[in-house]
Amino acid sequence: MNSSVKAIRLSRSIIVHVFVTLFAFLMIYPLLWMLSSSLKDNTDIFINAHQLIPSKWNFDNYVTGFKGFAGISFAVFFKNSFIITILSVIGTVISSTMVAYGFARIRFKWAPFWFSCMMLTMMLPGEVLMIPQYIFFHKIGWINTFLPLIVPSFFGGAFFIFLIIQFLRGIPKELDESAHIDGCGKYRTFILIMIPLLVPPIITVSIFKFYWTWDDFFSPLLYLNSPKLATVSLAIKSFADPTMKTDWGAMFAMSILSLVPIFIIFFVFQKYIVEGISTTGLKG
Repeated sequence: MNSSVKAIRLSRSIIVHVFVTLFAFLMIYPLLWMLSSSLKDNTDIFINAHQLIPSKWNFDNYVTGFKGFAGISFAVFFKNSFIITILSVIGTVISSTMVAYGFARIRFKWAPFWFSCMMLTMMLPGEVLMIPQYIFFHKIGWINTFLPLIVPSFFGGAFFIFLIIQFLRGIPKELDESAHIDGCGKYRTFILIMIPLLVPPIITVSIFKFYWTWDDFFSPLLYLNSPKLATVSLAIKSFADPTMKTDWGAMFAMSILSLVPIFIIFFVFQKYIVEGISTTGLKG
């Protein structure tokens, strides 16, 4: 009886592992195809599109792609993306954490009303805000600068504020009272007591903001006109020119390089993503 039960459990385990492996391969196949295409000649990319292993390894695509275009190296585009992304992450973390602390710990007039207004902003599609924002930034002379892509991050984000609020609601208020008895005001309590406890959601917010800003294509396309200010996403799109021959190999090569920071961030901080999301989801 025990041997039959073990055999059944073993067969189920094998079936589950096979299914998960096939599903994982299916999910990662586009990335493998892009990596394979970045090592093929242009003529070989679509002729032998079904082959994941190139018949001839061509590493020149990475050299050609990194040279960029219009005399501008891809290092410039990476620098622009890092500047915008890092400053946006810093602004989002600072503003969202402060606003979340205010909603979760400080009593003020009409707090539920303002909280509802903040949550309603999550329901506004980006297309509704696009034109008014562009007109505003145009009138103050911010077009073709990094400011429209960075400054709004210093005013918080509804999703990130809500995520941090949920975490704060799980922290005992007795800590605030103890800090107040010891002579700490609201600011010192926030900096000395709350910030160290908010490390998991802060890292989660940083990772998500990094992902979304790094991959953003439409906002840089809307506000940046100079090639020297282009981000990585804009630069990759510039390889595809309908009026000329598209260098697909170089475009795929730079697409692979653009994923390197995302993979590094994910593998280094993945445990904080799980911890931050799980704790904010269970408390409140």
